[in-house]
Amino acid sequence: MDLSPFERDNSQNCLLASPVPEQCKKEGCCLGIDEAGRGPVLGPMVYGICYCSVSRKKDLEDLKVADSKTLNEAERERLFELLNGKTEFIGWALHILSPNIISTSMQQRAKYNLNALSHDTAIGLVQHALDTGVQVTEVFVDTVGPAEKYQEKLKHRFPEIEVTVRPKADSLFPVVSAASICAKVARDRVVKGWKFLEDLTDVDTNYGSGYPNDPKTKEWLVRHLDPVFGYPQFVRFSWSTAQTILDSKAAPVVWGDDDEEASGKSSSHSLLSFFSTSKDSTKPQSHRFFMERQLEPLADL
Repeated sequence: MDLSPFERDNSQNCLLASPVPEQCKKEGCCLGIDEAGRGPVLGPMVYGICYCSVSRKKDLEDLKVADSKTLNEAERERLFELLNGKTEFIGWALHILSPNIISTSMQQRAKYNLNALSHDTAIGLVQHALDTGVQVTEVFVDTVGPAEKYQEKLKHRFPEIEVTVRPKADSLFPVVSAASICAKVARDRVVKGWKFLEDLTDVDTNYGSGYPNDPKTKEWLVRHLDPVFGYPQFVRFSWSTAQTILDSKAAPVVWGDDDEEASGKSSSHSLLSFFSTSKDSTKPQSHRFFMERQLEPLADL
């Protein structure tokens, strides 16, 4: 697993994939989808798919794959190498979602929540498999949100494929367990070798599990907060754990108008007044979309 394309710029998402086995281009295949790192406040979320020809399902089962959460790191690494070595009938692909992209997506003007991001990423990976020639006939997915709605969404998007969405699918279907292992191994390796793009000194890499309820993670967040610039991009700053620390520890930001309103004083030229339209104007008022972005026509038609 070559993670260097993501490590060169971990502020952006990255798609990685194994070569597609020739057998998977000729025969119907089952495909499993799972993720690793949905809940942590630190590091990326990784979505993974693993697929194999339907005729070789038994061979996949014989590898004794299991839900990655029930395995220790050494077991996951061993099983991933087994999966990665079966190049004649097993393939995989990963979409690494940068913590920076996760946070900015969730906090943009048009909210893009984690469930929608997860669904779109899973759909994108299935489409990637199809585009690279994998003859996908069955898809098994660990659910995100209500299983029935998610299954309906996937069936609508891929009507020719038999789709099964189940809670705990990673413990029910070996092909989903395999996807879980691929995703978890990739996330563990990325987090362990994280390269901070910011010019930081004396960065402590003992950040625990990265989950919000981990005391080591909370201590790391407090210790590595810059009161002016906030957190490095390793942190999902949209998570409430990070927001709470920012609100209590970071330097407050106060606008000039706020000071005047708090003291009861009024200014003859409020900052907002420079962006408002004169009440005496006879021109039709621009749409709110253009006003918020301070956009004006170059010439009137």
